[in-house]
Amino acid sequence: MENFVYMILSSKRNKFIVIMIVILAMAGSVMLIPTNLVLARMLPGKSANTFTIYVDTATNASVKETKSVTSCIVNTMTQEKEVTDMEIFLGQGAPLDYAGLVKGSAMKSLKNQAEIVINLTDKHARDESSFKMVHRIRPILNKACGSLVENTSIRFTEMPAGPPTLATIVIEVYGKNDELMREASINVADILSDTEGLVDVDIMQDDLYTKYDLVPDKEKIIRSGLSVDQVNQIIFLAFQGMPIAVKNTRDQQDQIPIFLRLDHKARIVDFDTEAALLNKLSSLKLMNVKGMMVPLSEIIELKALQSSPTIFRKNLKNMVTITAECDMVSQVYPLLESREMMIEKLGNKYEVSKVEGINTFMFDLNLVDRKTGEKMLLRWDGEMKVSLDTFRDLGGAFISALVLMFLLMVVYYKSFALSGIVLIGSFLSIIGVLAGHWVADQFSLFMTDVNFYLTSTSLIGFISLMGISARSSLLLIDFSMALIADTGMEKKRAIAIATATRAKPIMLTAVAIILGSLLLSTDPIFGGLGVALIFGSMAATLVSLFFIPVLMDNARALMPDDYFMNQIKVKKGSWCVMTDNVKALFPPYNMRK
Repeated sequence: MENFVYMILSSKRNKFIVIMIVILAMAGSVMLIPTNLVLARMLPGKSANTFTIYVDTATNASVKETKSVTSCIVNTMTQEKEVTDMEIFLGQGAPLDYAGLVKGSAMKSLKNQAEIVINLTDKHARDESSFKMVHRIRPILNKACGSLVENTSIRFTEMPAGPPTLATIVIEVYGKNDELMREASINVADILSDTEGLVDVDIMQDDLYTKYDLVPDKEKIIRSGLSVDQVNQIIFLAFQGMPIAVKNTRDQQDQIPIFLRLDHKARIVDFDTEAALLNKLSSLKLMNVKGMMVPLSEIIELKALQSSPTIFRKNLKNMVTITAECDMVSQVYPLLESREMMIEKLGNKYEVSKVEGINTFMFDLNLVDRKTGEKMLLRWDGEMKVSLDTFRDLGGAFISALVLMFLLMVVYYKSFALSGIVLIGSFLSIIGVLAGHWVADQFSLFMTDVNFYLTSTSLIGFISLMGISARSSLLLIDFSMALIADTGMEKKRAIAIATATRAKPIMLTAVAIILGSLLLSTDPIFGGLGVALIFGSMAATLVSLFFIPVLMDNARALMPDDYFMNQIKVKKGSWCVMTDNVKALFPPYNMRK
């Protein structure tokens, strides 16, 4: 080892080769990210023992229609052998879980809403993970049950590996014109649906439909020998129902109400048209004071009205929310693709510009309608926002660690060059981190057909490696300086001896880290941390043993003349007088008057 390092340091050609290898390795590892050979994601998918299916039918759908969709889903899911049981919650949300707290399950109370909780066999006892099962079942359920009721949305919700969000991809459309916001949200949803990797696209907005008001004609009612109050009560009794009397029983202390209304078949209107509603009303007749039967259609006027959709507001601004989930892919790449498609396709109708400002999200877009000049804002949120915030914070922590390490080294060595060497050696461990994720991804695709991502835990592992790799560089520098100071040894030979001597403890440290991280590498959440520590330690060890010596050899701060300049006092016409910190014997350097 000593002779090999000395051979590298003795030849400019060899040192140039080592430097070029490190530069090419650094450039190649960094290029793995923009070339998508290493994919980034906040946290990977997590296999669980349960997942939830959210069902939203048309806004004006009945409980019966919603139940028909949930029954279809249940019948389809019963064919899965890994499903142990299911619970259906019609017109309400399921009991709150980790994800339901953010997704608004507690606020569900409408007839067109339902949740189905699917319980699976233990994840350790089955071959297929829950997220792969969802990936396989999603198109089957949408094809079999998605078209039973108009405007039905079937979405899958899995337990998140990290902090839960409303959805993986969330776009909020802000504006003042409701019609323009509705149109823009539909266009955005269409673009998300056409983006590869995005599924479960949904617009959180009520559907528009026609409703009819039954307005009693007071003049006709009086002429028919009826009363307005009688007509109102009979209509409510027929379609909604009400208690009309009570029944006493010796078995119960309270009175039992007698509830009356028309049967289901009599209350249902065959078609969603005004003529069908009039035909239904004509079949319902009331008896007047003279004993004559008067059809309801003769004394009631129908008024067609548009429904009043719910207005959603955030920060005192009207908004429409569009959500989408990622189908076993990182949210970064579909988001970038869909955003480019939005800029291109929405540009035909709107003037699209990027939002600028330090307090805005980097992907937000401004839309200005070309005809009316109305302004809207497309704001991105969801897991992507959390991911960018996390990577930004971790990046800030990494930069802070670099700055603090550099300042400490400057204080210790009184040299910017030596501090820079320690810093470079620490940073170059990223070569192993990125290359290790590419290797792990190849094995992951071969074994499970699931990508291995560069996650937030990977960055935590990289930051952790800073201190470990810095320690290795410090060992070499301090030992080399001690050899030069104590024996006056030639700098190249001192560096070679220091490298050979410290190689064993450096490699033992790396082996201990690698063995301790093997169990972490198999964990679905902390796998990135384990891979970063394993391959980063390998890269840091190689950098410390071969590249750091080259930098040390070129650092003038390590040369004896510079190192002892502050410790040697030279008087004109006399011998050099050395301080007590320096050995009197200094044979390699023939110091004379």
